[in-house]
Amino acid sequence: MIDPIYDEFGVPLTRSGVSERIWALYNDNPEAFKREVTAYFALGYPGWTVRKANYKQRIIWLRDDRGRTS
Repeated sequence: MIDPIYDEFGVPLTRSGVSERIWALYNDNPEAFKREVTAYFALGYPGWTVRKANYKQRIIWLRDDRGRTS
């Protein structure tokens, strides 16, 4: 089981993932990986922010920023 990760306010982050095509960039081209992940979630999860990536477990951790005022 994977332990949850929380944001700075104690709210749990959401786990998601991306395709192996994007994960393949993780070690070879980290900047391209970050761009691809950000673009992917901007389209599919507007209002969510990518907080972390775990390559070994293939998890992208997201924070729900919809409705946040700061």
